[in-house]
Amino acid sequence: MNGSTGSSWLKRLLIGRPIATAEDAHRRLPKRIALPVFASDAISSTAYATEEILIVFLSFAGIGMAAYSQLVPISLMVVVLLAIVVSSYRQTLHAYPHGGGSYAVTKENLGEYPSLIAGGSLLVDYVLTVCVSVAGGTAAIISAFNGLAPYRIQLCLGFVALMMVANLRGLKESGKLFAPPTYFYVACLLTLIVVGLWRVYFQDLPPIAHEGEAQDLLEMQGAVTAFYFLKAFASGAVALTGVEAVSNGVPAFEKPEPKNASTVLIMMAVILGTSFFGLSVLAQHLQPVKDHEGTIKNTVLAQLAEQVYGGRNVFFFATQFATFAILILAANTAYADFPRISAILARDNYLPRQLMNRGDRLVFSNGVIFLSVAAGGLLVAFGGLVNALIPLYAVGVFTGFTLSQAGMCVHHVREKEPRWKFHIAINAIGALTTFFVAGTVVTVKFTDGAWIPAIVIPSLMIGFKAVNRHYVRVRTFLEPRAGYEAPFQTHFVIVLVGTVNQGVLRAIKYAESLRPDRLIAMSVVQSDEDQQQLAADWAKYGINVELQTIFSPYREIADPVLERINELEGESEDDLITVVIPEFVTSIRSQWLHNQTALSLKARLLYRPHTVVTSVPIVIPYGEDSSTY
Repeated sequence: MNGSTGSSWLKRLLIGRPIATAEDAHRRLPKRIALPVFASDAISSTAYATEEILIVFLSFAGIGMAAYSQLVPISLMVVVLLAIVVSSYRQTLHAYPHGGGSYAVTKENLGEYPSLIAGGSLLVDYVLTVCVSVAGGTAAIISAFNGLAPYRIQLCLGFVALMMVANLRGLKESGKLFAPPTYFYVACLLTLIVVGLWRVYFQDLPPIAHEGEAQDLLEMQGAVTAFYFLKAFASGAVALTGVEAVSNGVPAFEKPEPKNASTVLIMMAVILGTSFFGLSVLAQHLQPVKDHEGTIKNTVLAQLAEQVYGGRNVFFFATQFATFAILILAANTAYADFPRISAILARDNYLPRQLMNRGDRLVFSNGVIFLSVAAGGLLVAFGGLVNALIPLYAVGVFTGFTLSQAGMCVHHVREKEPRWKFHIAINAIGALTTFFVAGTVVTVKFTDGAWIPAIVIPSLMIGFKAVNRHYVRVRTFLEPRAGYEAPFQTHFVIVLVGTVNQGVLRAIKYAESLRPDRLIAMSVVQSDEDQQQLAADWAKYGINVELQTIFSPYREIADPVLERINELEGESEDDLITVVIPEFVTSIRSQWLHNQTALSLKARLLYRPHTVVTSVPIVIPYGEDSSTY
């Protein structure tokens, strides 16, 4: 097996067989698969949203037992906000069934710069979705098995790698893989809520007994100021992350796409709203504790499950495993949408064109890989801690929400479809509400890390414009003007020579077949002995081509060749110079043993104007005696 066959076999093992473009329509997602693919991010936020509210009150504010009285009011506010946002996005996916979400809406209705802010917000949001989901899943495992705490970052990176490979296999395959854990988590979560509330109200289940640092947090006395109430609300609002994913991925649904997407969006909202509110009510009674430093290793959800089920039994571990699975797999929402959004931005010339390329499995492979690398870097930088990443999270989410709903207001005014005044009222309320939340997040969490996306998103917009200017400049330069005719050029061919071998002889024959106006061979030598040996070989093989040699006392090759080509070009300004490079190619296993002179020469000549570079390869089969060639 040669190197290329071996790498191809490994690729097929990990990624699967290639899928023809014609099969794209058959790769669409039914609702039962689309729900875990696009809603797992939003549903999984129930595992940490309540915890984030408590962290603000218990750790930062230090108000003790009074913190639990604020859980239900804040959760009600978040549920109302969820209803407003979902109502708006139902209109978006029907108005823009080709996907793109807030980017597509703002591009059409608000203009270029708002759309780039929306696009940057989405990309930042999806990178952080992977980070927070993987970090949260790892925290769930560590809550069940505390001995794994020292390996938090390694576990996070391993899960990111697993997600990358699964998504490179294709969206439908990853959806089938991730659907059972998502439904299992929903079942475990609802069971925990129902059993827990039953035991609280009908069996007088007492609050969790705390000691040590946990008890110290509860004994703190502090007032619930407006600042900390808003800060806790901003933390709890992360429950809405992922709501926009359905509108971004409408083209991935089975037909009729908007109808199926709308159904999935409603299902997601009902599950999310019910679960989040139920957990908040349960937490208010059972009084779990969590601090922002992570010294209390068990998550809030783990503490609730242990109290409700009476210890670390099979029901506790089932809940923890389900939480771990949904949080890890929630990153799949980002893997479904980040490559699609980046491909749309690349199509509009705001990101490199490589992000538009579909891989063997009809997924945007480069987007999947880039997302994995970016998320892995952030996880390392922030130690794989959910609490450290959350402040970065909500800024991009609510910025996208605000721009999308403001754009839909403009859309309704322009289109004036049936009941447009009612629809514009929903979107206007949504835009104002999410704008308030976005401003709150930036204000109250600025020093906690919210300043980072506040800087990164505008920086991305500047980057988008720079990429766009490049593509516009290239397109303008290449576009033929009226009456344009390509100039006539004489053909000057130069064959680069090291020693006389089969590759050089073949390269000379190839050069002669081009019927050039002028043909020479050029060699860089380091001594008189090298020149004499080359001249002797030239005569020995009867090569009737002019040979020019260049002395290079400092053993340079590329610079002397370029300098000599510049001199030759100056003799005739009409010359189109073709540089022919003989090159022997071995297997991947042994190619690194050679000095890659041909590769470095091609790299230098690529940027030289009026120059064509041609390689004449001679392939040495793997395992055969190269001396016969």
